[in-house]
Amino acid sequence: MSELVDVAVSEISQKMDKAIEHCQRELTAVRTSRPSPALLDRIELEYYGTTVSLNKLAQFHVSDARTLVVTPFDKTSLGLIDKAILNSDLGITPNNDGQVIRLVFPPLNEERRKELVKVIKQICEDAKVTLRNLRRNARHEIESLEKAGDISKDDLSRSEKELDTVVHEKTSTVDKLFAAKEKELMEI
Repeated sequence: MSELVDVAVSEISQKMDKAIEHCQRELTAVRTSRPSPALLDRIELEYYGTTVSLNKLAQFHVSDARTLVVTPFDKTSLGLIDKAILNSDLGITPNNDGQVIRLVFPPLNEERRKELVKVIKQICEDAKVTLRNLRRNARHEIESLEKAGDISKDDLSRSEKELDTVVHEKTSTVDKLFAAKEKELMEI
């Protein structure tokens, strides 16, 4: 197969990997009844006049099955961190004891679990749409190489099959991510 096609398929595969990584990050941000430090990754706050990510100001650890502990590096920032968590979309009230902040995650009810499954399903579907769009763009690129005479019809046919194989593998990965997150959500 042509070197140009190999490069195009390789580039698309890398872009697809980035789309899957994005999907994984989005899925970890969906709250389950189990705490995860990744839930706090998107929280930002104003610290000495600069917007800073919470993970730059504190460390997180899971102390038990339902509690996430936030330990600030600078104890004077405790109030700011508390306020940022309270104002976030987590829906959890932080417990501030003057040294650390404890976030207690209540168990999810059945209705909320089903809503969250719909949310993760949409996240995964968006990732699949991105994968299909990348495949379409790659096909157009490869077809333009064939029209320009840079590759043969056989190379075009082989590259499309290879592209379909790559997309099938990546889509399967997204399906596995969805299944794992759904299982985690539906766990009681």
